[in-house]
Amino acid sequence: MPYLILVILWVLFYATHTWLASLNIKRKIKGWMGSRYIWYRLLYTVFSTVFIFGILLFSSSYSQIHILTTTSFTTYLGYVLASFGTIIIVRSFKSFSKRKFVGLEPHDDLEKSEDFITTGLHAYVRHPIYSGTVLIFLGFFFYDPTLSSAVHVGMLFLYLPIGIHYEEKKLIEIYGEKYIQYKKKVASLIPTKRK
Repeated sequence: MPYLILVILWVLFYATHTWLASLNIKRKIKGWMGSRYIWYRLLYTVFSTVFIFGILLFSSSYSQIHILTTTSFTTYLGYVLASFGTIIIVRSFKSFSKRKFVGLEPHDDLEKSEDFITTGLHAYVRHPIYSGTVLIFLGFFFYDPTLSSAVHVGMLFLYLPIGIHYEEKKLIEIYGEKYIQYKKKVASLIPTKRK
């Protein structure tokens, strides 16, 4: 039963994450918030962070079923994958404002779009933050190979094609032909060719 609840929580998280990031919903929320919309990104970040920590807290509240034997190799592999994932996420933030991304610098993203970034890690993959997140989740699984960890990874893999589809639909609406051409040249999550 707790694993079913865990799946439901991830479905709710990913659904709200995608829904709250869509341009149509943002426009409706802006109509409701008015000039306070500049704080929407911060509210979105706080909501997402609390939701994720709530899911992780819930998944640690019941007895775990180990599905792999933990060895020094799996532990080391977990550390390596999670470290690379963290490095990728940190490096991908070098291309844009971290303060704007989390909402600490209030702004209206419906009025002024972020710069279209194709440099740094974005020259190799279109979604480096997702790539880093995959490595972190895989790292956590190998570090603690439980059924809960497998659910975390599995739900992420199920969500990514959907999340990327809606994210790119939004990016095409914002950047148009530039993004379509970029999408043709650069892989989504795993680099397939050199810069």
